[in-house]
Amino acid sequence: MTPIGFHKPLYILPFDHRGSFQKKMFGWDGTLSAKQTDEIAAAKRVIYDAFKDAIEAGVPKEKAGILVDEQFGAAILREALAEGYLTACPAEKSGQNEFDFEYGDDFGKQIERVQPNFCKVLVRYNAEGDKDLNLRQATRLRRLSDYLHQGRSRFMFELLVPPEKFQLDRVHGNKRAYDLELRASLMVQAIEELQAAGVEPFVWKIEGLDSREDCERVVAAARAHGRDQVGCIILGRGEDDSKVHLWLTTAAAVPGFIGFAVGRTSFWDPLVDWRANKITRHAAVKEISRRYQKFVEVFETRHKAARV
Repeated sequence: MTPIGFHKPLYILPFDHRGSFQKKMFGWDGTLSAKQTDEIAAAKRVIYDAFKDAIEAGVPKEKAGILVDEQFGAAILREALAEGYLTACPAEKSGQNEFDFEYGDDFGKQIERVQPNFCKVLVRYNAEGDKDLNLRQATRLRRLSDYLHQGRSRFMFELLVPPEKFQLDRVHGNKRAYDLELRASLMVQAIEELQAAGVEPFVWKIEGLDSREDCERVVAAARAHGRDQVGCIILGRGEDDSKVHLWLTTAAAVPGFIGFAVGRTSFWDPLVDWRANKITRHAAVKEISRRYQKFVEVFETRHKAARV
């Protein structure tokens, strides 16, 4: 397969959270009723309205996009497609440690039904972890990669590298030290192993990195061996504003990082306040829009300064 990619600016507002949204935002377990499903869908529409508000306020439409699930956002995906917005939709089952398809062997039918610009997967892959688990995941992901390279939807890969216990033991149980000292090398190793298995994303969605050097190492792996058009975007991990700003400014200065996907830091607190009747729906829309616009501004300002 000839490595190809996507290297245009890409500012994603992701709200494809399903299990975590249902449990942590709404406090619901198990199978949802139709009314509960509608309530979650209504909350996601607040986020979509905020996205559209940000476009009206000046965020470049050609650089902006949403990532939302079909379970609670099918109507939003249809509307966004009709209105010419860039869309992404997940293919993975929610909340699982092992990647598998939400629709099993019918994953292709979902992609054709939704017709997103990007098909996204979230994968937990630690190269020093369970080898059999990694092989099973890579085999499924190769199927998806091959499928997407034949169609219209591009492949977006969200790589998470959760620590193994023995890795945490190396840093005396300090997760911050794991992030700073070990995670970047494990991300590079994961990218290389997945590429060797025939998994070829157009865009890698990367957990935030504190140092320019680590960002450069990840880009070098993502773009190795003729993959020079492959892009990387930074995700927010639900961190606070100051941490996300650090990650955005660090990545924006590195060629190959083309944007970001920051979800919970953009929408979580405003949605919680709206649901608690502390603020109006309109105020929630405006606050989510403001936060998303700010992240665009932070990335673009640093990106432009680095090119001068």
